[in-house]
Formats: sequence, structure tokens, C-alpha cells
Amino acid sequence: MGNKSIQQGMILTFSAYLLWGFLPIYWKQINTIEAGTILAHRIIWSFVFMILLVMLSGKWRNFVHTIRHIKQDRKKIIAITSASIVITLNWFLFIFAVNGGHVLQASLGYYINPILSILLGLIILKEPSTKAQIFSFILAGVAVIYLTIGYGIFPWISILLATTFAIYGFLKKTLDLSAMFGLTLETLVMTPLAIIYIFIAPQAQGFSLNPLMTMENLFLIGGGIVTAIPLLLFAAGARRIPLASVGFLQYVAPTVMFLLGVFLYEESFTTHHMITFLFIWLALAIYIYSIYKQSRRKKAFNT
Repeated sequence: MGNKSIQQGMILTFSAYLLWGFLPIYWKQINTIEAGTILAHRIIWSFVFMILLVMLSGKWRNFVHTIRHIKQDRKKIIAITSASIVITLNWFLFIFAVNGGHVLQASLGYYINPILSILLGLIILKEPSTKAQIFSFILAGVAVIYLTIGYGIFPWISILLATTFAIYGFLKKTLDLSAMFGLTLETLVMTPLAIIYIFIAPQAQGFSLNPLMTMENLFLIGGGIVTAIPLLLFAAGARRIPLASVGFLQYVAPTVMFLLGVFLYEESFTTHHMITFLFIWLALAIYIYSIYKQSRRKKAFNT
């Protein structure tokens, strides 16, 4: 892997996480719309955008072949359906958190996610974990308990965001799909339900495709694009750089969210919040260091 390829990969991956970090600003523009309606449009327009992308990139035949292959494998059908449901729940929670004034909880959730993924791998996949990684999970648990007792509020949004995304990552491991085909199939599965929701939910009425569309309608359509672009940037970048680099860059998004929550949206940030985040940051520092040590050992072993 050449230096130029790695450099390109770093830029693409960093850009993906940066866009994910700034996503709260986008959803805040339509915070007067109910979260379920935003979610339904996000699914539909993501699917429309991805189908167009598959066609324009000349991968339609491969996509159809992939669908036929999945239809013959019951386990893959279950995995793609489960992944679709879990990522839909994750999207809803994120929109609900942002538009409900809980950007800091969303940030905390995505800080916790990698540590929760370790636990999932340890329990389900029986993946080996270092003492440092286990200690980082304990610290994250202490942080959540402290916030619950000290501030009197259980950070359920953070926990559910982290859990759904960790499960989604686990399910994606069982599917040999590109990011493009994966997102297209996931939105394909959920689009019929999204359309039904828009037609039957009273609060979802009022959308129309015409030259006099409101800014809100344009933002709903654009939700499909802002969902797909970071994912495609990540897919293009992550395959060019070492896994340790991906692990480090993933903290760009929650850090941007944290800064937005504190400084732009001026959400409540007490001493209890600060101590909680310090625990999480310490846990992440230990986690990143353990990943770094593992990658150094692998390099030394291979030379």
C-alpha cells in the first residue's frame, strides 16, 4: 500500500467522520418536523439516491446478482433484515436526540460505541481482548453509572445509540457486501414501511414534489444525500488505511458533536457531565493505546 494511497484514505475517512460530526446541524434545520416523519423521508430518499448511484456507476447487474445470491441464503436474509431494522432504529434515535436537544447524549453514545463493540466481540464472537481493553469497558461502565447517580438521569439515548450501532457493525461483519450495496439493500427493506408511515401518519402529511416546495421539503429530500455521502467516503477511505487509523479517526465525529452541543447549542454541561466525559476519554485513551500496541506487535512480527 503506497503512501499516496494511505494519504488519500486518511483524507476520505477524515472527511466522512467530519460530515457525520456536523450532521446535527442539518437535522436541526427541520426540528419542527416529527422525528418519525424525518426518518421515513431519510429512508426513502436514501434508497432513491443509492439506486440512482448504483445505476449511474454501472453496477446494476452486480446489484441484481447480489440480491439473487442473498435470496438463496436464509442466514443472509435474516442478517440484512436485522441490519436494516437496527440501523433504522439508530437513525431514529439520532434524529430524536438532536432535535430534542440531546446532542451531548448523542456524542456520548458514539464515544461509547467502540468500547461496546469490544464487549460484543468478546461475548458473541469470542474475540480475544487485552486487559487494557477490558479495563476501558469497566471505565465506560463507571462513567454511565456515575452520570445516572450523580446527575439523576440515565443516559438511555447514549446507551441505545451505542448498542444499536455496535449490533449493526456486528451484523455487517456477517455480510460480504460493499457499502454501496449494503445501504441500498437496507433502505430497500425499510422503504415500503416508510412509505406506509407517510401515508397513514397524520403528522407526516404535507409533503409534495412541486416547483414551489418549501425549504423543509428540500431538507427532507436532501436527507438521503447527507446519509449516503459520508458512508461512501468512509468505504472508499477505510480500505486504503490501517485499521488502527480508522479506530483513531472515528472519534472525530463524536468530538465535533460534543463541541456543537456545548458551544453552538449551549446544552446543559454540569460538573457531572464533565466527570462522565473525562472517564470516557480516559477509557478511550487506554483503548486507543492498546490498539496501537497491538498494531506495533503485528508489524514487528511481520518484519
